[in-house]
Amino acid sequence: MVKKKVLVIGLDCAAPQLVFDQWNEDLPNLRRLMAAGVYGELESTIPPITCPAWMSMMTSKDPGQLGVYGFRNRKDYSYHSYQLTTSHSFAEPAVWDILSQQGRRVILLSVPPSFPPKPINGDLVTCFMTPGDHLSYTHPPSLKREVEQLVGRYQFDVDNFRSEDKQAILTQLYQMAEKRFTLLRHLMRTRDWDFAMMVEIGVDRLHHGFWKYFDPTHRKYQPGSPLEGVGKDYYIYLDQQIGETLSLIDEQTTVFIVSDHGAKKLDGAICINQWLIGEGYLKLKKNPTGVMPLEKADVDWEHTLAWGEGGYHANIYLNVRGREPHGVVEPNAYEQVRDELTRRLQALTDEQGRRIGARVFKPQEIYQQCRGIAPDLIVYLGDLLWRSVGSVGHPSIWILDDSAGPDDANHAQHGIFIMSPCSPPVGRRLDGLHLMDCAPTILHQLGVPVPSDMRGRIIGG
Repeated sequence: MVKKKVLVIGLDCAAPQLVFDQWNEDLPNLRRLMAAGVYGELESTIPPITCPAWMSMMTSKDPGQLGVYGFRNRKDYSYHSYQLTTSHSFAEPAVWDILSQQGRRVILLSVPPSFPPKPINGDLVTCFMTPGDHLSYTHPPSLKREVEQLVGRYQFDVDNFRSEDKQAILTQLYQMAEKRFTLLRHLMRTRDWDFAMMVEIGVDRLHHGFWKYFDPTHRKYQPGSPLEGVGKDYYIYLDQQIGETLSLIDEQTTVFIVSDHGAKKLDGAICINQWLIGEGYLKLKKNPTGVMPLEKADVDWEHTLAWGEGGYHANIYLNVRGREPHGVVEPNAYEQVRDELTRRLQALTDEQGRRIGARVFKPQEIYQQCRGIAPDLIVYLGDLLWRSVGSVGHPSIWILDDSAGPDDANHAQHGIFIMSPCSPPVGRRLDGLHLMDCAPTILHQLGVPVPSDMRGRIIGG
């Protein structure tokens, strides 16, 4: 009997407006999958970032249930104690854990966050968060030698993707994708597998490094740039790699093409802690002589109500009495301060005084529960058209050229979803899809019972 299989190809940050619309005619393999299946925009987590989005997708749990709110999370209620997210940050079972327990064979390649490697019933190569190839990055450990014999030095990520050396970035993007897809196809050919999943981080790096060259609405767009076609060319290349990979499967294999979030232009950055200082929420004992991280500044914690973090969105923490070491916000005033901050954040403007339309979320209202230490507020600045900078000592709250290096794009709330083949009618564009729907849908395709605590619904089921 021919057994049912599932192949998942993740394109980190792949944008629906590019795949489904703008460049669709140039992507024949993705277009063929769409025509034989269903597709649509896939709503991401709040916030829409790689960690925790991929794990939310594959566990069907929200970030609060996972207790992971970003690439780094507060370790305790002290002011500067954080821990980086790793594979050990997640206790909830993912699709591959459930399948492994049932004796199904699994291939897992570069799915974030998978370092350090954890045992599965199959083969695993870790993701872009791997510190280096001098460490063990495979399960079983012996797979590392096989990987390096096949593709040479394995490439986890693009070095210095926030730089002006665009040709070096492009070279690495193509080399990385070629190695990743070559390895995926090798494992698909040489292993007995039921579920295979690969994530390519290069799409994310392309967007951050090159978005201004192909988006005419970007404030830094330059018509006629020799780099104007690099975005479409890379998507075409990935489509070709996907086509080669599809040649290895039969009609009993369901293919998913997914992204953890989308992408959009980046207009600039808001210095969130500089703004909090100006609004009277954050106090420094002395003004910095230059730009510096908040943890190096002389903060007057006994007179500080709130502080924030930088990133593609802003996390804001309140300095609560009895919770933080020098807390000043009375517990019975906690909601009042959060609401006041929310109103002021929603009134934020750009450098020309135009309101940017910040969106502010209370974790307790958007997550089923809040494990670990959640931010007190999660803020989308300009609905993610602006990013957050956490350092202090800036002459203004607005930055139009990020000192951390050029970055053209921010993450968007919706990524892509394609499932093919499916039962008729095919070629349908679906609405209302959420990335937590993916895990139960995959298990359903493989005939595996869906755990009752999974949050998503079965797509097409």
